Amino acid sequence: MEPIRQIMTQMINVSEEELNDFLSQTFIKTFKRQETLSRPNAIPNEIFFINKGLIRVLITDNKGTEHTIHFALENQFISDYSNFMQKQPSFYTLQALEETQVVVLPRAAIEWGYKHLAQGDKMGRLIAEYYFIYQDNRIKNSYARTPKQRYDSITEVFPNIHNRVPQHMIASYLGITPVHLSRLKKMKTPKV
Repeated sequence: MEPIRQIMTQMINVSEEELNDFLSQTFIKTFKRQETLSRPNAIPNEIFFINKGLIRVLITDNKGTEHTIHFALENQFISDYSNFMQKQPSFYTLQALEETQVVVLPRAAIEWGYKHLAQGDKMGRLIAEYYFIYQDNRIKNSYARTPKQRYDSITEVFPNIHNRVPQHMIASYLGITPVHLSRLKKMKTPKV
């Protein structure tokens, strides 16, 4: 079974016919390493489901410095969700860090799903809830946990991330310098 079929059937009750009708409005696209899926200042009109690969979500500040906001791995949906929903220009860049194959869900397919899938609204709500919880945890961790605690727990959120992403991007995600990340990596984690 295709990964998106499996994920959707885990999230909602959906018939094979409904799923086929929905997925017939999507398409598969492969992005090369470092290729951009979505750029700032454009209204995001699609959501991506990652079959294989890794996507980095980043924002560039007014000094031109890139800040890694999020990583998205296999079997996850990714987009600039808030701007997708509000139909406003994005602030984020979505960049493939590896050759990445996605299922592209155009806005028309999403809207069709809300209207025609028996539990389309539930699916949208579950994805929005997941994204909200992720973002809420990210904010809390930024303020309530030390850099060492954030470093120690990054693989809980992103398994195998250290083997897939350059260290400077992990440092950016953690909100620390690459030098500080090197120091953290050398520290021994106490056994509990």
